[in-house]
Amino acid sequence: MQTFDPSILLDRVREIVNTDIGPRASVLDERYEWPEHNLRALQAAGLGGLVVPQELGGLGHGMFMLARTCELIGTSCASTALCFGMHCVATAVIAAKATPRQADELLAPICAGKHITTLALSEPGTGAHFYFPRVSITPQEGGYRINGTKSFVTNGSHADSYVVSTAPSDPDAPPDQFSCVVVPASAEGLEWGPEWRGLGMRGNSSRTAKLQDVSIPSHCLLGEEGDQIWYVFRVVGPYFLIAMAGTYLGIAVAALQEAVGHMQARQYAHSGTGLADIPVLQHRLGCMWAVVERTRRLIYHAASEADEGGETALLALASAKAEVADCAVSVVNEAMTLCGGVSYRAGGLLERLMRDARAAHVMSPTTDILRTWVGRGLLGQPLLGD
Repeated sequence: MQTFDPSILLDRVREIVNTDIGPRASVLDERYEWPEHNLRALQAAGLGGLVVPQELGGLGHGMFMLARTCELIGTSCASTALCFGMHCVATAVIAAKATPRQADELLAPICAGKHITTLALSEPGTGAHFYFPRVSITPQEGGYRINGTKSFVTNGSHADSYVVSTAPSDPDAPPDQFSCVVVPASAEGLEWGPEWRGLGMRGNSSRTAKLQDVSIPSHCLLGEEGDQIWYVFRVVGPYFLIAMAGTYLGIAVAALQEAVGHMQARQYAHSGTGLADIPVLQHRLGCMWAVVERTRRLIYHAASEADEGGETALLALASAKAEVADCAVSVVNEAMTLCGGVSYRAGGLLERLMRDARAAHVMSPTTDILRTWVGRGLLGQPLLGD
């Protein structure tokens, strides 16, 4: 049954994390397995429509609840948090200017827990600059024809639909007339590359999609032709940044909890003292907590300001993802130091957290790009300048 109360919703997420997500995390990582069971459990709890407006049948939550949800999931399985987060981002894109038909054919099954969607924006030729697509869109009778290749598509080959960014095939078209479309998983001409084999985030099925003369009807266009830049800065960017920030915050929280638990339990047989009694380690643990907590507050502030339409929300969101990347990597690294040699074993929790955390810096927009955007924004310059 759907609920709109934040505390009840978060309690339900915690329950799913404890009963479904947590127990499967290490196996999913070991097998590079897409977390279907976990996502189905979240859908069954009514969370598929987390960010869909209530008037369209969803829970009506925004970026703050998305951050909190991804954080809770990320403490147990970052791959599941990433997959769920990308579903929510794509859902927000569909809902932003949804037509009645799109609401009926896409958002209704999403809210009913019967449809998973995701983004397909990145490309091999543009790298971290996902907002400059080269996949082409050509008008044809009754719709459009799509050609090109997308890379790093989270939930790739498993989702029911894909939000795809495109550029006009007409060489005389304005250079910034990019458009977003929804491509059904069943579309003829949509083919998938090999299964994902990453250092970390092993369950996200981040695959390459080849679109070869994929025909879609006109009602699959999101908004108007040329609306992609609007979507990038009003929907894709904000929701993606906060979903990723929440996910990587969850990793840092898990590492901090592991360090606390290890220090409380570890006793020296020769002296009877424990790690928790050593002042320098107490000091280092206190520093870790401060890093996690100040990063959490930035993320929560950025999400809340974005939900309220604040003027500096985009800069705060960009900083949130940049800062949480540093936070996750440094806190996991410090936790490994505090936990000693046992933390260095293959297959341990901190080993997985370190591999997952390292993706934060390289996942587009990268940390350097985000900090450059913040600097440009503060100086009143265009974010996408040369």
